Amino acid sequence: MKAIVWSNVGCSYCEQAKKLLDSKGIDYEERNIAKGPWTVQQLQEAVPGARTVPQIFVDEKHIGGYQELVEHLK
Repeated sequence: MKAIVWSNVGCSYCEQAKKLLDSKGIDYEERNIAKGPWTVQQLQEAVPGARTVPQIFVDEKHIGGYQELVEHLK
């Protein structure tokens, strides 16, 4: 299982999502839109209409945010 976490600086749900993935031993790539090279535009291309982070993909499928990740991993 491989995840992608679109995140931003100061996002507590982003941090919680990363901690949850770590606790489950799931590898992930963080795409922080504040630190680059990733941008808000790239996030919106990946998830049209996205207005919040985190936006999480698991095995290339869009899951949603933190709460959806929790449900997905049950």
